[in-house]
Parts: sequence; C-alpha cells; structure tokens
Amino acid sequence: MLADSGPLTRECVEHALASDRPVQVIIVDNGSDDGVPEALDRAYAADDRVSVVYNRANLGFGPAVNRGAAQARGKLLLVLNPDCLIEPDTISRMAAHVGPHTGIVGAVVQDEAGHVDPASRRRDPLLARALATKLGRGSAGIDITGPLPTGAVPAEVVSGAILLMPRSVFETLGGFDEAFFLHCEDIDLCRRARDHGYQVLLAGDVRVMHGKGGSSRHRPVFVSRHKHRSMYLWFRRHDPAAKQPLVRWLVWLGIWSHFLLKIPGQLLRKRR
Repeated sequence: MLADSGPLTRECVEHALASDRPVQVIIVDNGSDDGVPEALDRAYAADDRVSVVYNRANLGFGPAVNRGAAQARGKLLLVLNPDCLIEPDTISRMAAHVGPHTGIVGAVVQDEAGHVDPASRRRDPLLARALATKLGRGSAGIDITGPLPTGAVPAEVVSGAILLMPRSVFETLGGFDEAFFLHCEDIDLCRRARDHGYQVLLAGDVRVMHGKGGSSRHRPVFVSRHKHRSMYLWFRRHDPAAKQPLVRWLVWLGIWSHFLLKIPGQLLRKRR
C-alpha cells in the first residue's frame, strides 16, 4: 500500500521480486500524486508478477490491503509497507514458521542503523499497561524489553509493517477492520486472530529494514489525528476497562487532549 510514500517504494518492489520463491506483487495506490504508482505500472508493464490497484483516494491502510488481498492468488499473503526492504530469503524464512494453528507471522523491523523498532513485538495496549508505560514501569507496560529471540516465539502484537498470513486465516478474519483508517489496524488484527484461536508469532531470526513514514512526514497532523482516533477505537473494542462509562470518558478526553497538544510541534517540524 502506498500514498505518497516516496522513492523507497521502487526499492521495495525490486527486493520483493528478488525473492527466492514465486511472488505476486500487488501495489495498492491510495490516491498518490507523486507519480510513483504510474511509473511502477509502466516499468513492470511486461511483468505479469506485478500489478497496480488504483484507489484514486486515500482509503486508509487496512482498506487498501483488503483490496489488494482480494486480487492475490497465493496461499500465503505478505502485507508489506512500501518503505520496507526484504531480502531474497525473507518470505521463505517467515513461511517456515507457519504451522496448522498459525495466524500471523511478524518479523523484527529495524532502521538503517540497525535500531530495532519496539513495535516488532508488543503487548496489547490495555489501559493499565499504557499507564505503566507512561509511569516508567517497563515490565508491566506495553513494550517488551530484553534480547530478541533467535527463533519464532508467541507474541500478542507484531508490527504491521510486515505480516505473513495464510490466506485462509485472512479470509476467516475478514481481513483488516476497515473502521481503522490508519494505525492500530495491525494491533486489532493480531487480537482478533488470537481470539479466533490462532497463534501470532514473531520470527526473531528475520530482520527487515523499515524506512518509516514517507507519507507521515508530509501530513503529520492528518496522520496523528487518525492515530489518536484509532487508539480510542481499539480501546472501545478490546479493553475491558471501556465498559466503565467514567473510564471511557476519561480515556477519550486524554487521547484527544494529547492530540491537540502535539499539533504545534508537528506543524513546526513540518515547516523545517
């Protein structure tokens, strides 16, 4: 999926096509105006492994993935951010961890300097854990500290930057919940997979470079607004604490107050 995601998209496609197993690359364009989707369409016009789906509008991450998945023919689906670069054996190594009860396999995402994104493996962002994270009580918070595993381990949440799923599981879950426009759709998908009895695994032996945020830099307030909306939506859907009206109201107030407080800094950074 891409929406003004920048030049890394071309590299993303090149790396995917260099995979050591047959692939079908479906590029889903969410109304980009940078010309990248059209350029890729022309560049791979003679390659039947590559196709471009034009949404002509920004439908959001999950809805875009769902439309791409509807055209996929393989038994395994790889959801890949356009700023992620995989190695030739990445898909094979992730697929090696797929078993009869596997729902989702994630990988360790990191930046060019090798710094691991904490979102590679996290706990559900329940209210109590979010507060523990804010208070610096790491062991009770959302992030999982310590050395990464050398193989596949169960996880509550893995990063949506790269997800491998059996197609049958994706269809059973109904794909991504399209109520989430941006952010938290991967957390929701992992939660629903576990609720259906599927395993969510982190392939600790697979590293993927993630460029992070081409479209986020162009429209920081837009992205932040949807991120905060999705945080509240996830809370309402999955956190038992949301059953209490007063707690629900306080969380709503806290989330949107946080959003408003961040706007000046985001606008200042954008001008720079």
